[in-house]
Amino acid sequence: MGRQQTYDAIVIGSGPNGLAAAVELAQAGQSVLVLEAKDMIGGGARSKELTLPGFVHDICSAVHPLGLASPFFQTLPLEQFGLEWIQPEINLAHPLDDGSAVILHRSIAATAATLGSDEDAYQRLMIPFVDNWETIIQAFLGPLRLKPLLHPFKLAPFVLAALSSAELLSDVAFRGPQARALLAGIAAHSMLSLSQPTSAAAGVLLATAGHVSGWPVPRSGSQAIVDALAAYLRSLGGEIRTSTEVKNIDDLPAADAYLFDVTPRQLLKIAGHRLPEGYKRQLRHYRYGPAAFKLDLALDGPIPWTAQECLKAGTVHLGGTFAEIAASEQQVQRGLPPEHPYVLIAQQSMFDPTRAPAGKHTAWAYCHVPNGSNFDMTARIEEQIERFAPGFRERILARHVTNPVALEQYNPNYIGGDFNGGKQDILQLFTRPTLRLDPYTTPAPDIFICSSSTPPGGGVHGMCGYFAAQSVLKQKR
Repeated sequence: MGRQQTYDAIVIGSGPNGLAAAVELAQAGQSVLVLEAKDMIGGGARSKELTLPGFVHDICSAVHPLGLASPFFQTLPLEQFGLEWIQPEINLAHPLDDGSAVILHRSIAATAATLGSDEDAYQRLMIPFVDNWETIIQAFLGPLRLKPLLHPFKLAPFVLAALSSAELLSDVAFRGPQARALLAGIAAHSMLSLSQPTSAAAGVLLATAGHVSGWPVPRSGSQAIVDALAAYLRSLGGEIRTSTEVKNIDDLPAADAYLFDVTPRQLLKIAGHRLPEGYKRQLRHYRYGPAAFKLDLALDGPIPWTAQECLKAGTVHLGGTFAEIAASEQQVQRGLPPEHPYVLIAQQSMFDPTRAPAGKHTAWAYCHVPNGSNFDMTARIEEQIERFAPGFRERILARHVTNPVALEQYNPNYIGGDFNGGKQDILQLFTRPTLRLDPYTTPAPDIFICSSSTPPGGGVHGMCGYFAAQSVLKQKR
């Protein structure tokens, strides 16, 4: 590639975090080059016709509660560059075997009304979180910082809930099966055992986001998010090159800073010779988490849910009761493919007509499996859908299967199929990828990490990239 041109910063990887870092630097007047190994930008936010012509599927991320809630994305004029958010009528539906469904509405009261004996308990739990949302998201959607922590009375209820296991929070807060099932399904986004500390964090954070800003989908696919970021970056003078794989940092053009939207394993390969042995040892001990096994389906019609409320929901959680979902996630932690998996469904075409031909639909579905698993979960996922939607299989026109190995081939950041950039348990929640005062820096003054292997971790929110860019700018002052 040569070293003729000099840049203020070069970003390796064009996922949402890499592009966010590039945008933040370009807004500060820095000259920025983004390099992407694949022939299209996007990382975990790409969309493609995976099954049949005219059926647009999100390859990884699909529903984006933290995308719309992201403090950084909120500052950007992405709508001017083609991004349009669609809000399904219902954020989330969680069907049960009796034909009913628990619903996460935008309204706390409407959600609580579906929870039977826990109607009041749910409101008592969630109202303080919604009221203090701005403080909460500033404190937890990033590294540990002093300023947000100066509001202990606003943060204390959320901190106590988030540090708990989902099992403990469920036992303390709720009595009935509906609220417990709802919490289990949302908390299981953590990809942790529901008995582990901090497994409740995803549950309370995503539920609160649902009440504050919804669980939206981008019109035309998740690709629209990164396309808008890229268009805005180019408008600021930033440069993007695709089909440019970086194997060695020494082959890159000269720059004051190199920001890597990669996980520790790739950083070691590309720039390990520039890092001290002690730091490399810490990176080698970084732990990756469970994987995803994913199905993309082209359908002849909507999924025939028994609970009709599911037809109004952008996201559907399948797995039944708290105990069933907990058992599924526990099997994954033990290295076993779950017999009755917890399944996440997104049905974007119900609300976005650009996703499928008229009268047809798409379904995006995945479950958790052990890292690197090669077990075929297709039948088990489809059995769970059929359980709550009899006749579902008859509507399948085509399917595209992505196992953990294929996920890593699609995106090298997904080590063993882990799309969170590393396990997000209590030991790696804020100390990712290493225990360091500024987790985006490395001992090499010109090498930075801006991927989901830094706080706040996985999700399309751009905050890892934003904070990494702030670290670069701080060093330049």
